Amino acid sequence: MDAKDILGLPKTAHPLSQEKKSRPQKESQRKPDGISREVYALIGGVPPLMPAVETSQLKKRPPTDEKITWQWLPFTSSARKDNLQLYHWVRVVNGVPPTGDYSFAKYNKSVDVVKYTDEEYEKYLTDPMWTREETDQLFDMCQRFDLRFIVIADRFPSSRTVEELKDRYYSVSRAILIARAASPADVSGHPIVKEPYKVAQERERKRALSMVLSQTKHQERKDAEVLAEAKRIAEARMVARSAKELELPVTLNDGLENNERALVPGETVSPSSNSQFPSGTVAPSTLMAENASTLGSLKMLRVYLRTYALDQMIQAASSSAGLRTIKRVEQSLQELGVNLKPRVPTKAVCSHHLELRKEILTLLNLQKQLQYKEAEGSSYRDSPYETPGTPKDRTFVPDSMSFGGERVVKRDQKRKAPGRAEAPSSPAQSKRPRKLKASDL
Repeated sequence: MDAKDILGLPKTAHPLSQEKKSRPQKESQRKPDGISREVYALIGGVPPLMPAVETSQLKKRPPTDEKITWQWLPFTSSARKDNLQLYHWVRVVNGVPPTGDYSFAKYNKSVDVVKYTDEEYEKYLTDPMWTREETDQLFDMCQRFDLRFIVIADRFPSSRTVEELKDRYYSVSRAILIARAASPADVSGHPIVKEPYKVAQERERKRALSMVLSQTKHQERKDAEVLAEAKRIAEARMVARSAKELELPVTLNDGLENNERALVPGETVSPSSNSQFPSGTVAPSTLMAENASTLGSLKMLRVYLRTYALDQMIQAASSSAGLRTIKRVEQSLQELGVNLKPRVPTKAVCSHHLELRKEILTLLNLQKQLQYKEAEGSSYRDSPYETPGTPKDRTFVPDSMSFGGERVVKRDQKRKAPGRAEAPSSPAQSKRPRKLKASDL
């Protein structure tokens, strides 16, 4: 007895339709050549941090026609004046040793110290503070130690400071260069002649540097606060100066408002509302607000081009206008023979250019407003309906026709004016009073 007998199931064998789902096989990482199995097991398949040398380079053999050997050969360096001969290992190819100067001789750099004669010294270089022997010793040590004045001051026989040694060396070199030149203009570009050494400035620099290095943390914080305050004041002055340079005349908008009040009598133009203007026009108050915001954004910039400021002002002035209006403004400028961008963008030219654009835009707005008012007036004139405020047309009814002909007159009036909003008033009739309800009390 098995489970099928207990459950009462037939003993017919069912084919195994369900197959085991095959698991995706993991990609086996092949061990690269040149690495042992133990080392590859330690890194766990992760690539090494340092790039490994390719095995092709390890197995690469030198060409068979070249025979390379290393030999212990002597050499001399042009950087030395004593012709000292030393030895080193050299790579020799096919038995031919390399020729030429020592490869590191090119790094031997020396300073060209000016040399003077006895005649030049007596004529140009005499100084009561320096003797001839001290000057000769100074120039010999400058040649020997390559102008390392700290070492020269340490080994100089007499007690001289570094500033005094520098001043004597550079003053003598400058005098010799100027005396040997055909004209002073020939050596005016030389660094020693162009920028002479200043002893007082060097001493003041070292004194200030020593003060900075010897100050405490509290003094450093106070200095940082002072510098931050000075920077803030300088930025405020720069912003004020740039605001004065960018200041443009705004009296044009006020004049436009007055003109608009004169054109439309009996109406009050509110500067804060744009409902008085038809669609596609720009109110003067909008132009003033956009110019003010543009000026405020430009004040934050320290350095900018005037053409960039002009473009920003033009965009601000034309932002509320439509694309067709902007094209009409540019077309008007071209008809007047004015460039779309000034060729010489000075302050006055940019101011007048922007003022001209505003005037053209205002003219187009006024033309649109005039067309709007004319269309509105023509619609009132052509309308068959009564215009508000005008007296009503009344048909004259003679007394002879009033008896028994009142209904005929009313019928004729309806035929003549079927669209009348208001019919002729009829005499008032007496009505009975309405009863009061409880809700009315």
